[in-house]
Amino acid sequence: EVQKHSVHTLVFRSLKRTHDMFVADNAKPIPLDEESHKVKMAVKLRTEYGSVLHMPTLKENLREKGSPNTGDPYGHKQYSGNQGQELEYLITGTHPYPPGPGVALTADTKVQRMPSESAAQSLAVALPPSQSRLDANRTAAGVGDVYRHAGISERSQPPGMSVAMVEAGGNKNSALMAKKAPTMPKPQWHPPWKLYRVISGHLGWVRCIAVEPGNQWFVTGSADRTIKIWDLASGKLKLSLTGHISTVRGVIVSARSPYLFSCGEDKQVKCWDLEYNKVIRHYHGHLSAVYGLDLHPTIDVLVTCSRDSTARIWDVRTKASVHTLSGHTNAVATVKCQAAEPQIITGSHDTTIRLWDLVAGKTRVTLTNHKKSVRAVVLHPRHYTFASGSPDNIKQWKFPDGNFIQNLSGHNAIINTLAVNSDGVLVSGADNGTMHLWDWRTGYNFQRVHAAVQPGSLDSESGIFACVFDQSESRLLTAEADKTIKVYKEDDTATEETHPVSWKPEIIKRKRF
Repeated sequence: EVQKHSVHTLVFRSLKRTHDMFVADNAKPIPLDEESHKVKMAVKLRTEYGSVLHMPTLKENLREKGSPNTGDPYGHKQYSGNQGQELEYLITGTHPYPPGPGVALTADTKVQRMPSESAAQSLAVALPPSQSRLDANRTAAGVGDVYRHAGISERSQPPGMSVAMVEAGGNKNSALMAKKAPTMPKPQWHPPWKLYRVISGHLGWVRCIAVEPGNQWFVTGSADRTIKIWDLASGKLKLSLTGHISTVRGVIVSARSPYLFSCGEDKQVKCWDLEYNKVIRHYHGHLSAVYGLDLHPTIDVLVTCSRDSTARIWDVRTKASVHTLSGHTNAVATVKCQAAEPQIITGSHDTTIRLWDLVAGKTRVTLTNHKKSVRAVVLHPRHYTFASGSPDNIKQWKFPDGNFIQNLSGHNAIINTLAVNSDGVLVSGADNGTMHLWDWRTGYNFQRVHAAVQPGSLDSESGIFACVFDQSESRLLTAEADKTIKVYKEDDTATEETHPVSWKPEIIKRKRF
């Protein structure tokens, strides 16, 4: 029996077959039509080289062609001359001059000749290449000047005159070379990621997640006001920390000291000593909920961002507020630190991204390309680039000035979190529970995941608030609205044959806004 498929499935299969049939021909240049190419070249010659069309062709070009009377492929006549003699040409329209000093200028004595070609050639050979090229350009310009001074239009030569392509330094002019059709970059193949563990234990939305530098355990913060520490290998709960009086919105583990930092909607920023599992420092100053935090990789500085539209820089040891970074006009949703300039990057609900000067405490650059709130920013671990996530687009940027690279379009949801690993896998997690995986270099979306919610939860509780790669970059952890932590790993059985990259050129396009 023939299995019946829906029209949608049949159309999709047909589309895929057609795509596979023609994908090999993508970006191939169309065959050259001789007639139209000649017309095109003739027009190009007249428009771009009209000022030098009257000039003679070089001697070696005439020898190459065999006979000096051979026709040009584009329908112009070559300048003819006797092969045995020195070729000397008259420039029409110049002022005549006498052959030497003290000689009266008469019809018999007047001279109107160019310097001999052999003399010019020997001089060009003696000069270094760059100098001869400059001189050739200067001479070509000078001919136009001669014509202008003589009162003759540069382009008013009679139709039968010679064609000469000015070849500076003997190189063919690139303007007449056939251009190669632009090719689309093929994305790097990445194995698909699959869900292999769901960890439950929190009694509220899991809002933030961080992996410790030793890769032994990870920490989560939740709307149940607790911070929980879990074993990374087994997924077992190791420890619960209580102290916040509202949702915990950010956690990070220090690589420089045995400290854990947390922040929450209770305006508090806490430093926990993991040897005693107690709070040892508070950082007071924010006037509203603190939405995120990050540690500087090389100095003992903590940066937090808040709903009070500011980010604050704290000295970890003294608890002093070093700078208050003000400039955003709405809640600052995310903050990131790096050792290179600019050392601090913030994304805000006012739709802007700001790159900050840490020393001065002032904005270096403001990026206004996004049209909606920027809730997530991620720095590439190897390249000097970063990405920002907003409901309108994910955008990639270059440091240090925030030059726009490309848009990653297609994740049409409120993007809460971004993560990237050294292999160039970018993960975007959204409020509706969808997770998209992208190839960083080309912006190709190679996988889309929408994991089922925990049994007993509503479908509306599908949402990803945070995601992070572990230190080995072989595991991806997501913090979700169904009160669970989901762990993903690469599918070891997948190959490029079983999961081919079926990219389409139109997907990979760089928009400039």
